[in-house]
This record gives sequence, structure tokens and C-alpha cells, in this order.
Amino acid sequence: MEKILKLAKFAKAVVKRDVWEEQANYDEAIIVELSIATAMVMFMCPGLAYLYSGLVRRKSALHMIFIVFATLAVTLFQWYFWGYSLAFSTTASNKFIGNLHNFGYQNLEVDFGGYPELIFANFQGMFAAVTTCILVGCIAEKGRVFPCMVFIFIWLTLVYCPVTCWIWNSSGWAFKWGVLDYAGGGPVEILSGFSAFIYSWVLGKNKPHLMMNHRPHNVSMVTMGTAFLWFGWLAFNGFTCLTPSLKTGYAIMNSNICAAFGGITWCFLDFRINHKYTTVGLCSGIISGLVAATPASGVIPLWASVILGILAGVVCNFSTYIKVFLNVSDNLDILAEHGMAGFLSLIFMGVFASKTVIGYDGYSDHEGGWINHNWKQMYKQIAYSFACVGYCCVVTALILLIMDRIPGLKLRCDEDAEERGMDEDQIGEFAYDYVEVRRNFFELSSITKELKNNGEPVTPNDEIDENGHNINEVNLVPLDAISNSNNNSSSNEKFTKSD
Repeated sequence: MEKILKLAKFAKAVVKRDVWEEQANYDEAIIVELSIATAMVMFMCPGLAYLYSGLVRRKSALHMIFIVFATLAVTLFQWYFWGYSLAFSTTASNKFIGNLHNFGYQNLEVDFGGYPELIFANFQGMFAAVTTCILVGCIAEKGRVFPCMVFIFIWLTLVYCPVTCWIWNSSGWAFKWGVLDYAGGGPVEILSGFSAFIYSWVLGKNKPHLMMNHRPHNVSMVTMGTAFLWFGWLAFNGFTCLTPSLKTGYAIMNSNICAAFGGITWCFLDFRINHKYTTVGLCSGIISGLVAATPASGVIPLWASVILGILAGVVCNFSTYIKVFLNVSDNLDILAEHGMAGFLSLIFMGVFASKTVIGYDGYSDHEGGWINHNWKQMYKQIAYSFACVGYCCVVTALILLIMDRIPGLKLRCDEDAEERGMDEDQIGEFAYDYVEVRRNFFELSSITKELKNNGEPVTPNDEIDENGHNINEVNLVPLDAISNSNNNSSSNEKFTKSD
């Protein structure tokens, strides 16, 4: 028995020593960099939650926060379960999607170029999470939560993972062909923007009477969400090169330039119509610039970012009319700000990609774009962009149309639920307590008027105005009168549509 215990202790010591020897071979700078970057990119998800919450009516504000955080949880589960393997496994026998070699984070490389593959898998999981959190904004004001969560899991498996494999897996056809997509113009921006537009199309148009006087209920939350996004986006773009290098700083600077010029351009375009600047317009322009920088920030020179930022502000601003032309209720302009900006940037790189900038990480080698006389790069960028758009639109539409016909997975809430608000119908909680209080106030006022019109006394010595409101006291309606009153009409009809 003593010999067995000694042998066990020796084996434990050997294993421990082997682990420490493996760690000694790691590049600690890369591990720290990617770990911090993972946390920073995750911060984009709360940013999207607050951005979307501020843009909708107050009675649907909590719904948007909930859906983004729920999407984050579902995405991380899918990524651990088989998403990473389908996107990045290197043992697949085709150029379109990986296999299940890394199912459940199994068989990950101990040394993945100076750092453990687990660190890379975690970092890429945040990219998938940001993509889906962008996408789910399309259910604002009218979408059900549970079907959306089912859709996210399926969509990641059938849409996001294959396209990610195309461009970021060394076995993918776009990677082998030499397509440039630094941080996700295809997998992140085009897929989220165009898939959200398809989801909005399947959900159907907004009810006109519910959107009367519709406006963002809290612009302060919009600015806070944009700030979180900008903060996280610097890691999203800056650390995509994986190793600490000149390209890290270059990508961050390109992102800031695009964001600045995108925001300024959008503001001026809005000013020409209303002769006033808008905070929402500034935030929209900043986000459009950051989106445009995503595939290009590690590829183009700094001066080209000025052009890209201005183009992003113009193109994305005018792209907000696409939903009007096609009669689709894309409430949060996800197609305009994400899909179109990502598409624009991929094409832009066909001209302005620089082989010098591409090589700033110390290991990448590419011929660049037209500014380096690589004339064939443009058609590669165009073909890849349209492949992403076509694939995601067709597959997303098929998933949604099939789901919407399955009992229990109907995508849209009924009209009564939309009028009451998504917070009450889907969440059962409110972002603001006074939403419920205000509704109850109007219910009591209506009951008071009804009792007065029926000739029934409310309380002695009350003064009732012509609208049925008690002038002397706030609430003098007997509880038994309230419980026995006829309440056939929905309470939603007693408060304004802009709540």
C-alpha cells in the first residue's frame, strides 16, 4: 500500500512538472493580451443591450436588455458545445465547415503558436456572441424570446460557423483564395445585418397605430451603450492579429479614425434635413464607422480610414431608406449600420488594402489591393461579399419560415401583447416601475368615469369633473367597486402609444 501511495505521489509530481514546463514555453504576453481582449470584447454585449434598450419604447426597454444577455448565454453554450469545432477544427476534409474533432473543447492544442488553443477559442467565442447580440435587435417591440433563442442556436450552427470557417480557418475556401477580412466584415457584420433584416421581414410590419409618436425613450442609454461598444471594439479590432505588434496599435487607430469621421458625417447629413444635430445620429455614425473599420482596420493605411469613415457615414445614412423601399420594419436599422457598412468595407479593401500594413504583425504576407497594383483582389472581395450575403439570406429565411410554422415556435407576439409592451408580455418585469403605475392610474380613472356615467355614487361629497376624475382626492374608488366593474376593454388602450 505504501508503495502505491509513493508511486501516486511521484506520478502527480511528474504531471505537475510537465504542466509547468509546458507553461514555461508559452508567450505570456499573448496569453495576457488575449485574456484581456476577451473581457473587453464581452463588454460590447452590455453595450448593445443598453443601446437597443434606449432606442425602443419604455415599456419594451427591459425586453431588449434581457434578450441580449440571454443571447450571450446561448451563444457561449453553442460555442463550447460544437460551434468552435465547426468553425475552426483543422481536421475537416472540406473547405466549407469543420467537423466535431474539437466537440466540447476536446483535443485542443496545448501549444497553439506560443499560447494554448483554449485562449484562442475563448476569444473567438466573444466574436460569435457579439454577432448574435447585434442580430437579436431585430425582434424589438414584437418578437418572442423563446423562439429567438432556438433560432440563435440553429443560426450559429448553420450560418455563422460555416462562414467563419470559409475565411478564418486555414482550410476555408476564402482563406485559401486570398480574400481579405481582418476582423469580421463577413462573419460578424454582413451575417448579423442581413440576417436581422430577414428576421424583420419574416416577423412582419409594425402595427401603424402602435408606432404613433414613436421615438427612443432614453437617449442617455443610447450614448452609454455606444461608449461601451466603442471601448470593446478597440479590442475587437486591435487584438485580432493575436500577437502584440505594430498592427495592434495601427488597427486601433484606424478604428478611431473611422468612428470619428463616420459620426461627424452622419451628423451633418441629419443637420441638412432638420437643421439640428441629433445624439442618436452621432451614435449611429460612430457605430457605422466602427463597423466599417472591422474588416479593414488591420489592412488599410491611416489616410484611407478617413475616406472609409466618410463613406460609411454617407452609405449607412442613406441605407436607412432601404427598409422603407422594401417595406420591412427594421426598427433599429441593423441592416444599414452593420450589414451595409460591412459590405462597403470589404469592397473598399479591394482598392486600399496595403501589403505593408498587412505585414505589420510580423508574419502575414499578402499582395494588397489596387494601391499595390494587385488588380485581381477586387473581384475576390466582391465574390466573397456576395457569397456571404446570399448564403446568410437564404439559410436564415429557411430557418425562420420553418420555425414559424412549428407549434410553440411562432416568432411574433400577438397585437395585444405588442400594445401592452414586451416587458409585461415576455419578461414579467419592468425597466421602470412607473410604466405599471401609470397604466393603473388610467385604469382607475376610466373606472371612475364609468361609475359616474352609470349614476352610481363613488364616495360621499366627491366632486367629479367632466372626465370622471375626482377633484378633491387622488383615489377614492372603493375596492369592491373596482373588482366588480366591467373591464372588457384592454388596459393598453388607456395610455399613450409612445410609452
